[in-house]
Amino acid sequence: MRIVLMGTGEFALPAFRAVLGSVHEVVAVVTQPDKVGRGHHQHVNVVKALGESGGLPVLQPERVNRPEVLEELRGFGADVFLVASYGQILKPELLSIPRLGAFNLHGSLLPKYRGAAPVQYSIWEGERTTGVTIFQIEPALDSGPMVGKVETEIGEEETSGELMLRLAELCVPLTLEVLDQLERGVACFESQDPAGVVLAPKIPREAGQLDFRQGVRRIDCQLRALQPWPKCSAVLQRSGQPPLRCLLLLGKRWGGEEEFGAGAELSTGVVRVVEGRPLVRCGDGWLELLRVQPEGRKAMDGRSFVNGTAGISGAFFGDAAQIS
Repeated sequence: MRIVLMGTGEFALPAFRAVLGSVHEVVAVVTQPDKVGRGHHQHVNVVKALGESGGLPVLQPERVNRPEVLEELRGFGADVFLVASYGQILKPELLSIPRLGAFNLHGSLLPKYRGAAPVQYSIWEGERTTGVTIFQIEPALDSGPMVGKVETEIGEEETSGELMLRLAELCVPLTLEVLDQLERGVACFESQDPAGVVLAPKIPREAGQLDFRQGVRRIDCQLRALQPWPKCSAVLQRSGQPPLRCLLLLGKRWGGEEEFGAGAELSTGVVRVVEGRPLVRCGDGWLELLRVQPEGRKAMDGRSFVNGTAGISGAFFGDAAQIS
């Protein structure tokens, strides 16, 4: 078949590479325009680089649904548009161009976690399993019929960045299988159950602010879900010391809370040090901080954080009014 690849992020790479090495003919690559960051540094567009390395036409339209772009896409005579982590909405006129349709690689088990951040929400909501789904794109968000799925367990310490890479690799055999089924006309199209829809909208930067009134499990899931972006943060308030904003990168439940007794010391956000390890009181127990990055410093393990931070024992992560 003749295939147009449409994608931008790392998630698309393994499947796109596999299609380039398959019996199918990739006729073009469509990706987002190049972005320029701070200091006029241009970010590397990995999908663009993949297309150029294969000597393929690479399109980078600001608006992919514009008439001139649609006309160019029609000229490729594609059977399938294969889409992964592209970043623009595809309108009906564009979706009607490929002979067999446009198909999206999605990082969840649809209909759960439709939207921009399915991997992050799968971890944040404490799911034990997730996977990837290939579905035919329709105008409504991630709502089209599914043509393939693969399921996997989520690791107890797995971050969204790590899980994203694993799911991208799981896309490879699934993608090749679905393309083969489409070519032979034997693909099975399964409608999504509207009753099972859960949305996973784009995550804002402020989502990383921690509330230690939550349970340890919930906070652990939030820490892992928001890695590598935007990461979780909290402000350490210490008596006689300036506030210190910290990125809290990794933690785990600590089971020895009976040592601290009851009363005021159980206020959420309070920090205690046990055998050189920093513990933070949460709504239902204690979280040991395994990896922390204080503002202006490199990331470090919990013991190094204790050793390098004055006044940490008895401090609070939270509002300054908590300091006695």
